[in-house]
Amino acid sequence: MFLKKFLTTIYLFLVLFVSGCANSNGPFLNLIPEEKEIELGNLYVYPAINEYDGLYPEKMVQEYISGLGQRLARFSERKLPYKFYVVNSDVVNAFALPGGPVIVTRGLLLTLDKESQLAGVLAHEIGHITAKHHVKMLEKQLALNFLLQIGSLLVPQDLTGEILLRLGAVSASLLQLKFSRDQEKEADYYGFLFAYKAGFSPQGMIEVFEKFKQMQKERPPEWLSTHPLPETRIKEAQNYINTFKPSGAFISDTEKFQKIKNLLVTTKPSYQQVSKGKAEYKKKNLNSAEAYFKEALSLYPQNTVALVYLASIRLEKKDFESAKNYAIKAVEIDPNFFSAQLIAGISCFKIGELSNSLVYLEKASQLIPFNGISYYYKGRVYETQKQSSLALKNYQKALELGPQQASWYSDCKARYQRLRFYYENG
Repeated sequence: MFLKKFLTTIYLFLVLFVSGCANSNGPFLNLIPEEKEIELGNLYVYPAINEYDGLYPEKMVQEYISGLGQRLARFSERKLPYKFYVVNSDVVNAFALPGGPVIVTRGLLLTLDKESQLAGVLAHEIGHITAKHHVKMLEKQLALNFLLQIGSLLVPQDLTGEILLRLGAVSASLLQLKFSRDQEKEADYYGFLFAYKAGFSPQGMIEVFEKFKQMQKERPPEWLSTHPLPETRIKEAQNYINTFKPSGAFISDTEKFQKIKNLLVTTKPSYQQVSKGKAEYKKKNLNSAEAYFKEALSLYPQNTVALVYLASIRLEKKDFESAKNYAIKAVEIDPNFFSAQLIAGISCFKIGELSNSLVYLEKASQLIPFNGISYYYKGRVYETQKQSSLALKNYQKALELGPQQASWYSDCKARYQRLRFYYENG
């Protein structure tokens, strides 16, 4: 037994030592297997979607971006389950996650003029996945012994609070990940190659760079905060064209792209009202914010962002029935919108619909398993149902995950201590 433990310790030490010697330009050990990379991407996709205001609710737009993305991904040497999403945010951004997810904002689609430009952006993000840039970053952040603890992420809510907390920290860093100049150059090359092979004009990505360069002077796109744009990138893209000497007919734009963009334009006024409502909500002007969100809904009833904010305001005003109705409407449109599921669960709990509450809260904890609030309210439901062991389990995980400054945290701690005392003392 001692010998086995000793050899295991030596093995972990050697692997961690070697991995510590590797740098971004040095050997890549590939400690995270591909199936684990895919699981991590699946784990982080819904937190990312929630961070960017949920999925854009038009099926035609989602199908379009998925079709275009799959057309480009065919040319990647890595055969992964690539998935492509359009989110509601009006910031100008696109980013990839480990193992295949690529997310594009509504704001980016409204900024671009041609399908070849969009193809260039998507191909660039596929390039980051192809080159395993996310995996290299994760292997620097996560020690091997932590990776061994993770086990299967297929049921992430069953992991300990400590592991979920660390996974949550990685999620935040992935959304703000800044690639090195060499990594951007590599993704640019793959992006050029994939778009070129898929039949799109190689000028598309150059036009995006030039457009973003102009935007830097007024309102820099969020994409530039994680994808820096030195002069050399435009020159290098031009060099690729000079090297490959592409000839023949290439796609610059399509009627389908313009149809999709026009659809986005028609819903833009609704989202402009949302932006005004958010500003008022941030200043705690709830009545004014509510008026803007209701106007947004009148312009576009499918606006899930407006629905979630209205549900949140009604929750704060203790109009739980109305909060529930707004949240459930958002859930019906976008079942994978964490904020909508969470507020639906809380609202149902407040009006005593415990079984319904648990359904929504379970879904919320599946979508984002490292957010403490869903476990806190599951604990409240189980405590109300006199299921003490389940209540304690959820309170404990909520306390481990936090954040400690959350409004619910002190109540969770008091309930956990009180319930544990009674549970242990019969």
